[in-house]
Amino acid sequence: MRAFEFKLRTAASMALAVFFMAFVPFFATAQGPVSFAPLVKELQPAVVNISTTRMAQRQLGFEFPELPDNSPLQDLFERFQEPDFEHQEPLESRSLGSGFVIDGDGTIVTNYHVIEGATEIWASFIDGSRLRARILGVDQKTDIAVLKVESKRRLPNVRFGDSDAADIGDWVMAIGNPFGLGGSISAGIVSARNRDINSGPYDNFIQTDAAINQGNSGGPLFNVDGEVIGINTAIISRTGGSLGIGFSIPINLAKPVISQLIEFGETRRGWLGIGIQDVSEDIALSLGRPNTDGALVLSVNPDGPSFGTLKEGDLILKFDGRAIERMRDLPRFVAETDVGKRVRVEVERRGKVQVFEIELGLLAQENPLDGLEDIPLDPPPEGLSEMLGFEFEDLTSENRETFGLDQDVDGVLIVKSLPQSDAEEKGIRAGHRIVEVNQQPIYSAAELRALLGTAIETGREVILLKIADPVGNRRFVAIRLNK
Repeated sequence: MRAFEFKLRTAASMALAVFFMAFVPFFATAQGPVSFAPLVKELQPAVVNISTTRMAQRQLGFEFPELPDNSPLQDLFERFQEPDFEHQEPLESRSLGSGFVIDGDGTIVTNYHVIEGATEIWASFIDGSRLRARILGVDQKTDIAVLKVESKRRLPNVRFGDSDAADIGDWVMAIGNPFGLGGSISAGIVSARNRDINSGPYDNFIQTDAAINQGNSGGPLFNVDGEVIGINTAIISRTGGSLGIGFSIPINLAKPVISQLIEFGETRRGWLGIGIQDVSEDIALSLGRPNTDGALVLSVNPDGPSFGTLKEGDLILKFDGRAIERMRDLPRFVAETDVGKRVRVEVERRGKVQVFEIELGLLAQENPLDGLEDIPLDPPPEGLSEMLGFEFEDLTSENRETFGLDQDVDGVLIVKSLPQSDAEEKGIRAGHRIVEVNQQPIYSAAELRALLGTAIETGREVILLKIADPVGNRRFVAIRLNK
């Protein structure tokens, strides 16, 4: 089975590898099941071992050295370099994984990384039968693949459960093909929920302590009712073996992906057309927020469905009735929503909560935003620079050239970041531009000084800046004032 590694670090700074492998938790009742045997007997026939073949090319022979003109060996070497003497032999490699049948017609779900690059895919059942599979569709972002096998009989299949109902401490069970040992059972509990291991944009894994190993990837994670609540996908391990930390894709996240792959052969995700970032504690303080919930709008695509409705600096609190507790919730919620649906988006704008309706578009590549024209004025006083942690001035033709900035970009130029300041620690550097202060666009140093003066007079300890780097990438940064 192919393993994918993610570098994770322990408290002792030991690097661990996250391997994408199917994983197995177990089913729970209040006291725990006396035996899993009845469930195993019922569910094993619907779980398959996935074997794949990949073909690479192996070149036979060796490279000949370059020879001087008229060398007596040149004719001989040229003969061996002709097509008849250049042999390439196919090199076959095999890998193993797991999967599960979701309907009687032979539709199978597994991980994308299990079948990636495969030229042949076979599904083996517990009764010894073996069927060739074809790919209906794959989604790399969630690591899900849907396959199809043809059978003369109706195949046993699993039932989907509700992964949102799985609580920490619930028993779970996994069936899979670890190290090619098909039909292996393991059990454990739900150790945690909503885990983000930085493997993709929609990470929301169920964590389990059930033993899983290479070859379990793509297999099902069942609850005690015999329903699939997850797709076993990854583990944290030093060696590739189980350490009791495994991750499973929640089936509620997987279901719309699976349906779209069956219907369209691809995913069709909703799209808001905005760029967002996390709300740090400093940013929350600068906005007067009691917590770091929400997603801060960093940019609005002029060709996207949110243009003219959402604005840069809006704090999105709810999407389609679902609270945004952290920034990464929003892309997942949007992706799970049907294209064309009109959704209610609740935002806080300049301290006031507003609700807008937006019709979702189809996820597409966003384009960079163009800047506005600038209005240059005077440099700030020294004392203010020390309070901010950087020195700034109006944009001019000369300093634009010095820092490689286009002539039509806007804002106020940062010319020096002071050592050991909050600004320096947060990555503000010479050549960056301030384009907003406390969600107010600025085009001159005079405007910046005025807004900062107001913030200081009202007793604010933190100001919210929107910073643009020389390339044009923008982000919000909350700076503590050094009074």
